[in-house]
Amino acid sequence: MKQFLLIFMLVFLPLVTFGQRDSLSLSRQYSKGYTMDEQDVNLSIYPVPVRDNAFTIKSDKEIYSIKITNIIGQEIFMANYPNPIFTTKIALDNPKRGMYLVVITFSNKSRLVRRILIEGLN
Repeated sequence: MKQFLLIFMLVFLPLVTFGQRDSLSLSRQYSKGYTMDEQDVNLSIYPVPVRDNAFTIKSDKEIYSIKITNIIGQEIFMANYPNPIFTTKIALDNPKRGMYLVVITFSNKSRLVRRILIEGLN
């Protein structure tokens, strides 16, 4: 039994790890060009945490669209800008308190995802 386990580990373990490395390199290859590095854009979202159901997004790159979803993926806000903008104020209609994801798509089709925390009204 010990010999079988030894042979199994020597034969199949390298195959499993090779497959994992290969899929990792493929995912990096396909995601390249669709996401933007933090250093490529100067983006600010304020105030954080969000109070009064409104916040501002400011960027040095042209913003093409903004989508806001809750953590489980339900969309609560979507805006497309035919003429790309650099600054916008987002007003949400009675969002629940919690963590949300802001997906910003720029005019060159790259995306940046940021988290925001929305607090309830005082």
